[in-house]
Amino acid sequence: MTNLLILQGLNGLQFGVLLFLVAAGLTLIFGVMDVINLAHGAQYMVGAYLAAAFTGLAGNFLLGLVLAVPVALAFGLVLEWLVIRRLYDRSHLDQVLVTFGLMLMLNEGVRILWGSAPISVDLPEALSGSIPVWGTLRYPVYRLAILGAGLGVALGLWWMIHRTRLGMLLRAGASNRAMVSALGTDINRLFLLVFGAGAMLAGFAGAMMVPVISAEPDMGDTVLILTFVVIVIGGIGSIRGAFVAALLVGLVDTLGRSFGPILLRSLMEPDMASQTGRTLAPMLIYILMAAILAVRPAGLFPVQR
Repeated sequence: MTNLLILQGLNGLQFGVLLFLVAAGLTLIFGVMDVINLAHGAQYMVGAYLAAAFTGLAGNFLLGLVLAVPVALAFGLVLEWLVIRRLYDRSHLDQVLVTFGLMLMLNEGVRILWGSAPISVDLPEALSGSIPVWGTLRYPVYRLAILGAGLGVALGLWWMIHRTRLGMLLRAGASNRAMVSALGTDINRLFLLVFGAGAMLAGFAGAMMVPVISAEPDMGDTVLILTFVVIVIGGIGSIRGAFVAALLVGLVDTLGRSFGPILLRSLMEPDMASQTGRTLAPMLIYILMAAILAVRPAGLFPVQR
């Protein structure tokens, strides 16, 4: 039982940092730009397909990952310039409708370019295998690499937001966008950088996951839903909140799916416990969100406005 707890705890943390990579960009876009971007999950999908495509061309996943990240950034910059900047002064309903249509277009676009069949990528040889973490328990090296990369990005974002001029502008923009613009900051350029960085982070998350789960159309839709749960729990516009909430969601979701049926066996028959546990497990993160919002309606670490 101890080994299972440690294993699923590590899986939950790895899932949590993956959600943070996607949520960090979305919470900045929503918090600073006040734009609801339903196409953000599709950018996660695009990152996975770019990594798969570049890996096939280069014959090396790590090189494919290095090539996919700047292309994901460029894709986000072009998307902001062509579509998103026309939504800044529109209502949230208009933003939802346009970005939902954009999400459908991107999903169909990958079907046209790569087909509907899943595309898999082999693990890089340098990161294959497993290492001992507790007694006889071993854990895949690549999943630890994902965990380390996510924590590294979180640390880098914290430093950028709290120790640089750009971060100061982002925090000020999240608090009072009109005042930042009035003080002489090119708000359109700031928004362009924010959206591009968000697309890059989502693309990086998708690229990192493609050796674990195959790239396929619509793969970003589920991640998008969980990402919105993360930013609502953490507080819109808060990177710290997104990080804490992503780890909470990752752990609750993973441990709930693993231990829910086990705990229910003490109350009901094994078959019924397994079925009930599988039914209740997907609900746990929403119960968590409802419980937190009942106590803190603005989230754990809301940005002051």
